[in-house]
Amino acid sequence: MDLPFDANRKIIYESVIITQFVNLLLCADANCLLNALLINLILHIGGQIDILREGLKEVFPKNGKCNPSHFTIKKIIKKHQKIIKFSEHIEDLYTYIAMVLFVSDTLIICCLGFTIVASIGQPDATKNIIRNFLFYIVINVEAFIYCFAGEYLSAKSKSIGDAAYASLWYESDYRDSRIILSMIMRSQSQLTITIGKIMNLSLERFTSIVKASVSYISVLLAMY
Repeated sequence: MDLPFDANRKIIYESVIITQFVNLLLCADANCLLNALLINLILHIGGQIDILREGLKEVFPKNGKCNPSHFTIKKIIKKHQKIIKFSEHIEDLYTYIAMVLFVSDTLIICCLGFTIVASIGQPDATKNIIRNFLFYIVINVEAFIYCFAGEYLSAKSKSIGDAAYASLWYESDYRDSRIILSMIMRSQSQLTITIGKIMNLSLERFTSIVKASVSYISVLLAMY
């Protein structure tokens, strides 16, 4: 760093190093906290969806004997609505965080890739390539976590409709059948996390980000 003062003095040098270390530690902790919170929220809602699917099996068992005392239609619908509401809260919390993350990660991946390729044949190339490659892997893993979380949530929400359709709902009362049909139709609109409410987070999106980064690296190499 180019500092506007003499940093070669022992006390000043140590103060700068400590300040930088604390700053990086706090930034890393905040980033890990956001990622860990997202993973836990997605796993929690996935568990609630599994409970809902088991409830559908109990209401409409294969032997045809419905046992509403275990899990009534009303409770199923309320639980489904709570899952949808909880998913919307996750979306509101992470949609703009994901947008900032993916804009910054795309630029960082592009610059790191350019640095790695440009370091080939230079002095200390091995050290620079290893250092930048490890950082490159970490940034890609972070982007992959968000995309996988969105893909997992979409797949889990789709499984609700599949479980409802596979149950013996057609052998129940016509009023209950209509409720289950509406639930199946609602499940076709998959739950997901978006990037700034523009595009969905998915593994396909992660692939497109990697492809875009490689394209930018090619442009920078051509200009280099």
